[in-house]
Amino acid sequence: MNFQQLLKRKRQRWLRAMAIMTISLMVICVMYLVLGGISINPLSPSSGLESRLLWDLRMPRLVAALFIGAALSVAGATLQVLLGNSLAEPGVIGISGGASVGMMGAFFFFPAAMTTSIFMFFAMGGALSFTLLLVVLGHTLRLTTAKLLLVGVALGILSGAVVTWAFYFSNGMNLRQLMYWLMGSLGGITWQQHHLTLILLLPMLWLILKGNALDKWMIGEAHAKQQGLNVDRLRWQLIIAVAILVGGAVALGGVIGFIGLIVPHLIRLMLGSENRMLLPLSALGGAGLLAVSDLVARTAISGGELPLGVVTTTIGAPIFIWMLVKHHD
Repeated sequence: MNFQQLLKRKRQRWLRAMAIMTISLMVICVMYLVLGGISINPLSPSSGLESRLLWDLRMPRLVAALFIGAALSVAGATLQVLLGNSLAEPGVIGISGGASVGMMGAFFFFPAAMTTSIFMFFAMGGALSFTLLLVVLGHTLRLTTAKLLLVGVALGILSGAVVTWAFYFSNGMNLRQLMYWLMGSLGGITWQQHHLTLILLLPMLWLILKGNALDKWMIGEAHAKQQGLNVDRLRWQLIIAVAILVGGAVALGGVIGFIGLIVPHLIRLMLGSENRMLLPLSALGGAGLLAVSDLVARTAISGGELPLGVVTTTIGAPIFIWMLVKHHD
């Protein structure tokens, strides 16, 4: 079998995987709309109550889950190339925590001016600050992947401490409700907030189109420069794109961990690491995984709802431990 035939077979395998994941995502969407405290036929709701439940509650929540899951997964896959660490993920290395600190600071010091758009702006600022810090430390100090991961984990712990301090110094219930929401929740999503999901769409599509450039980067910065890639400019562009995705996702759904770790890693394990195909598949996989996780969160307890972050952490933490052991070996 010659080289061209190998390339053709690999491309067919990627396209087959994309078709399977697209069909799976469609099935997940139907299940999401049907299942709940009241089972609904999404094609013909039997009453006005079912129609309102479908279009005003489940549908906007599903759209949010799809966008946020895709954004976190693409951000995670990009970070793994940017930091040269297969264990990098917005929640694990503290970037989601930075977004939550930005939001909490805005809420604590400017409570009268709070809107979802302002939340997103401050969340992006926090995510950008933490991403910059990680990239600068890794690049200037030439940290090993293990040390960079530890720095990220420490930043995540620090951000959690800052948020907890703000919680205990708050007097009102709004901040306490925000604290619960930061554990991950899509329960308050409405159609009025979905203009903000368009902010996630643009950098996500841009990153997917940058797959070939990321493939060159993965081989090494020197090789990428020889191939005509402006590495320094691309680095800043990637930092800003990741900050927008993570900040926007946290502003809409709270801190949701491990989506950006599980999906890209499993795709690499099964299909390879070509970013031009990995990134769109990560978007599909992340959207599907978060939709399933949110379905579990809202149906697991009768009359109640689990924090979405608890569900994703339950799924992701064992995989993360397995990856740590494998990475160490």
